[in-house]
Amino acid sequence: MAHFGPTRRSLLQGTLATTALSLTGFPARADVQWKKYAGTTIEANLIKGPRGELLQKYASEFTDLTGIKVESEVIPEQQQRQKAVIELTSGRPSFDVIHVSYHVQKRQFEKAGWLADLTGFMKDPNLTAPDLTVDDFSTGGLQFAQNDKGEMHSLPWSVDYFILYWNKELFAKKGVTLPKTLDEMAIAAEKLNDPANGIYGFTGRGLRNANMTLWTNFFLDYGGEFLDAKGNILTDGPEGIEATKLYQRLLTKTAPPGVAGFNWMESMASLTQGRAAMWIDGVGWAPPIEDPNASRVVGKIGYALVPAGPKGQYSAAYGDGIGIPQASTKKEAAYLYCQWAVSKTMGARLLQSGGGVPFRNSILNDETVRKGVKMPAEWLDSVIGSAKISKLGLPVIVPVAEFRDIVGAALTATLSGADPATELKKAHEQFRPILERSEKS
Repeated sequence: MAHFGPTRRSLLQGTLATTALSLTGFPARADVQWKKYAGTTIEANLIKGPRGELLQKYASEFTDLTGIKVESEVIPEQQQRQKAVIELTSGRPSFDVIHVSYHVQKRQFEKAGWLADLTGFMKDPNLTAPDLTVDDFSTGGLQFAQNDKGEMHSLPWSVDYFILYWNKELFAKKGVTLPKTLDEMAIAAEKLNDPANGIYGFTGRGLRNANMTLWTNFFLDYGGEFLDAKGNILTDGPEGIEATKLYQRLLTKTAPPGVAGFNWMESMASLTQGRAAMWIDGVGWAPPIEDPNASRVVGKIGYALVPAGPKGQYSAAYGDGIGIPQASTKKEAAYLYCQWAVSKTMGARLLQSGGGVPFRNSILNDETVRKGVKMPAEWLDSVIGSAKISKLGLPVIVPVAEFRDIVGAALTATLSGADPATELKKAHEQFRPILERSEKS
């Protein structure tokens, strides 16, 4: 985790009355009534991974600051999403804070009205520190967090850009150079592929639903757009077909056996065991790759932008936010927790540990924070570069889970030899009425 030196020690040792900064990294000001809800206990529903675990690890600091006790549950993402929908639908959720996966839940949560409007809280000097402003969030973060009226129903927390991980040692042994285009990447994967010695040129998500995040980056680079002006889905067009052909080529010719069942965990295992030369996935998986207790390739992995396609070079972006159920009776106390979660100190820890990328510009632009990043310099360069070329990695629609399931099943079918164009056509004939019904309901 991050080391803050003397400044960090002063934060921990001081009090709100005597230090220049509060424990959140916010300028201390008397108007913010941090202790007003002391004695309250709130429940947080978090996703298992670097972000949720970071909040759990430092929760005692929030309690020291506010007197608010936090009881949190960290759940694997698929189960967490199911639990969230079941409880929010009931109108009696057991939690006061919810970890939101924007790329899956934004439209669903908005349409259902499940999250409290935080706009008024952000304008209240008794609740919000002066440096937490709407303008400090990146455009992408606001695109996720705000509704069409400009209301904030969550605070943007962390963005995950997709990047290329590559094994420098394997590249050097074969005399292969870092690819700049998707075509070059496919050729490089085939040159690096050496199944006889247990080495594969490329690894990635082949599992239905999970595989959409990898495929999407190819789709964007081929010039794909998810929706037309009328909201009709477009992913069965020529861009989708070409993206699927590349996906099929990489995962059938150069990936490890069983890749059709790979999610990010299995893909990362291939890379950390030194069995895969390349992997495209989110920036937040760097820490275990650089952990000598979990990886055999520490110091051997390079980090780069996803190679360019024929119609552009993009990094598929997925985002997390943190919000409060409309049904919660402890909204103000929960808001203080959400504010702490996206604070500069917590954001610096997130970035410096490699666990994610804060949506707040003031954190990313802070040279002191950047100098404290523990990941290799190439990783930070890939983060900053990806931010400049990022596009949303999934369509903003209510039935996004069904979209991922149906199109994901088509992609997985191509790994058994099915024709990409035929599979995409079938998938979209199945999905279009689902989308139409969701928008009318």
